[in-house]
This record gives sequence, C-alpha cells and structure tokens, in this order.
Amino acid sequence: MTDFHTLSHDQQVAKLHDMARHALQQWDGAFAEIELVKFRENAVFSARREDGQRVALRIHRNGYHCEAALRSELQWMEALATAGITVPQIIRAQNQRHLVEVLHADIGEPRHVDMLAWLPGATAGTSEAGVQADTEIDFLFAEAGALAARIHLHAADWQQPDEFVRHAWDEDGLIGANPFWGRFWDLEQLSVDQRELLQQARRRARSDLRRYGRQLGNFGMIHADLVPENLLIEGANLRLIDFDDAGFGWHMFELATALYFCLDDPRYEQIKAALLEGYHAVKPLTDADRGTLALFLMLRGTTYLGWIHTRKGTPTAIEMAPMLIDRACLLAREYLQQVR
Repeated sequence: MTDFHTLSHDQQVAKLHDMARHALQQWDGAFAEIELVKFRENAVFSARREDGQRVALRIHRNGYHCEAALRSELQWMEALATAGITVPQIIRAQNQRHLVEVLHADIGEPRHVDMLAWLPGATAGTSEAGVQADTEIDFLFAEAGALAARIHLHAADWQQPDEFVRHAWDEDGLIGANPFWGRFWDLEQLSVDQRELLQQARRRARSDLRRYGRQLGNFGMIHADLVPENLLIEGANLRLIDFDDAGFGWHMFELATALYFCLDDPRYEQIKAALLEGYHAVKPLTDADRGTLALFLMLRGTTYLGWIHTRKGTPTAIEMAPMLIDRACLLAREYLQQVR
C-alpha cells in the first residue's frame, strides 16, 4: 500500500474526502454536499445534513494531538459556550462521544474525527492576504481584543476537568530544545546569518521571558490562532473558530498572533491600537504587558518557521516560506534593537 504521506496533495485530498464520507455514517442523519474547506493541520470538510444543517467535519492529522488533547479542546469549547462566548457547537456522534476514530484502508492510519455546527459569517481575511480592505478596522480589532480578554478571564476562573491535556506555548514550547512546532533554527532555507540572528533572539528571549514571569494574570489557556481567517463577522457580531492550536500560553502571545498577519497592512498602527484598547477595556494591560509585544511578535514569527520546517513540502509551507523567513528576521532585528 502506498504511504499516504508520499502522495501528492490532490491524491491526499481524494483519500481524505473518501474518509469523510465514511466517517459521516457515525453521526445521525444523511449528509451531502461534502466539500473540502481547509487542509493544514486538519482536513476540514463542509457537509449538509438532510434537515439543512450545515456542519464542519474535522479529520485530525495523525500524531499532532492525542485523543485526550483533542477531547480537552472540545471540553474547553463547551465551557466557553456555557459562559456565553459564541463558539462552534459540538455535535456528538451516535455513541454520544465528542470524537470517533476512523480507519480507511487507503490511508493506513487511524484518524480522530469530530463534527461542529457551521457558524454563519464571513471571515475577516486570510493569513496569506491579511485583513480584507473593506473591513471596519476599529470595530473588528476592538471586538477581537475584548473577545480574547473574555476568554483569558474565563480560563483563569475555570476548573479544568480531570485528564485535561493541552500543549504549552511556554518557554520550552517556544524556544526550548524541541519547540512545539519544531526547531525553527534548523529550517533549511535560512542563511548562516539568518540562523545566527534567530539564535541571538532566542537567547535573549529566554531571559526576557523569565523576567516577565508566569502568573494567573498573564498566562493561561489561550486560543493561540487569533488570525483573520478565524474571525467570523456577521453584522455586529464577531465569532471565533478553529481552537486546534489552543493551549497554555502568555496572553500577550495571543495578541501578537492577532497582529502578526497585519504587520504589512498600512492600517497597522490603527489595528494595534484597537486590539489593545479592546482588550484593556475588559482585562487591563500593565506597562510590563505592553512592553513584551515585540518579544512575542518575534516568538510568533519563529513558531511559524518551525511549522514550515516540520511540514516541508506542503503547499502552505512552500508558498509562505519566503515571507515568513523575511518577517521573522525583521522582527528578530527589531526585538534585539530594543532598549531593555
């Protein structure tokens, strides 16, 4: 049998599409209009149930998250929904579980699959192109900041269930010997000078993170992927999707993520001001918090280099590598030039 990971992108999609059809049999109802929406960490398919309900079926990448971590993600989403934060509704399978395990003969490895109700709204943009030009910036980012703050406050008070497991965007997860998304300094496309620049920034970041510290007021469960394509706008409502990267991390890392793909936008200063003001209105930011923004922008940049290093050959990694390398190096230089 051909190794799934050696197949072309189109061949992989075809196999996953067939797996999606098979997996849907484990949920109540008949489904049609099965279409691939996104294929990065997960393969996300849109489908429509016979009663008209549109759903998102997520086929998780083997080896990225264990079953306990996937279940924990869904438990946190349910807790946020109970607290009044709009997130995709989890649709349990016929066995009433959050997840099912599916094995497809042509893929050769079991995959965990879950189903979410489709949230209405239009995305604010994409990681590749940034925020859409006609977006009302002040509204979008003030609301995004406020939403992030509400999530962080909820996480600080929430009693995690037993066996709750998520990864950490902490010192080890960002700049340790084996960061969560990969050893960014080993990325083949880096020049010698670029590699040394990133290592300098990594060394300084270690001491700066320890100086900033970790406490309930600045660290906890975060969404960790607050990018334009995960922000849905419907009228005056802003909703957040895709909790796959959610884990334990610094709150300012969350805000740096929200800004990262807006750095080239001519409205960047307006975007940053709106985001920080929206957050501060719900959960006040200290001067120490604000002073770490350059640090966490740089660290967000290096995580993306780790991502493309460990996912080499994927269309996203190939397409975005030049931009991500240039931006990470620019942010590293700006960070190192900061007066401490």
